[in-house]
Amino acid sequence: MSNIYLGYHFTVEPKELGCEILVAELGEKPFESFIETEFGVTAYVQKNLWTEDILDDIFILTSPEFTISFHVEEIEQVNWNEEWEKNFNAIDVDRTCYVRAPFHPKTDAEYDIVIEPKMSFGTGHHETTHMVIQHLLETDLVGKKTLDMGCGTAILAILAELKGAKPIDAIDIDNWCYLNSIENAERNNCKHITVYEGDASLLVDQKYDVIIANINRNILLNDMNRYVNCLNQNGLLFLSGFYSEDIPAIDECCQKLGLKLEKTIERNNWVSLRYKMG
Repeated sequence: MSNIYLGYHFTVEPKELGCEILVAELGEKPFESFIETEFGVTAYVQKNLWTEDILDDIFILTSPEFTISFHVEEIEQVNWNEEWEKNFNAIDVDRTCYVRAPFHPKTDAEYDIVIEPKMSFGTGHHETTHMVIQHLLETDLVGKKTLDMGCGTAILAILAELKGAKPIDAIDIDNWCYLNSIENAERNNCKHITVYEGDASLLVDQKYDVIIANINRNILLNDMNRYVNCLNQNGLLFLSGFYSEDIPAIDECCQKLGLKLEKTIERNNWVSLRYKMG
């Protein structure tokens, strides 16, 4: 195996959704690791696997909805653990929930969650994950059947189990997320989480007391009817992955389906909403 890598340093705007799409597309190429950065993401590929046309059919690079630039750097003998440690900081949510990597020291937080940072998306750093954690910390989940839709690294499903929820389904369309969620559930000794690879089409003949959907505005609006059909009476729906200016469209859709808005959390213009089925 070559010890020489090329690092593609991408600047992405808007960052969160753009990086998710970009990483998904690059994952179909020989790129083997991704590190989230302040302004985007760095993707690494072995130099001997690189070809001149490696980015030719990456569609998001030509999408008018995103502004993406990059520069390339040649790097010898990449130490992935060192790269992860440099880019992965532990997260403290309200001094109650602590999300850390295996190389961070264990804390005395009530909920201490260990996530292997193979890729730093979905680890709690983003505002949306942070806010949903805040919602869950305030919610009685004991014995509640729960769905984590678009689970990423399964951090929210893991917290739900630590708070007594069971059984828990975790679903993500991305294969890497599916595999990593299984690993992280095992790493945190979770016994009640089942992970599935797929999308909302899997929600057939299912009923939940709690549904968590931290995805993006368009997918939420498209799949809201499926979520509501799966939600028990008095069930709770936690939504995030969109901006404050998206609230009217989200709320109109939810109200039409019989949901009542109970709480809003905002963080750096990102929003997380808590709804209850009337």
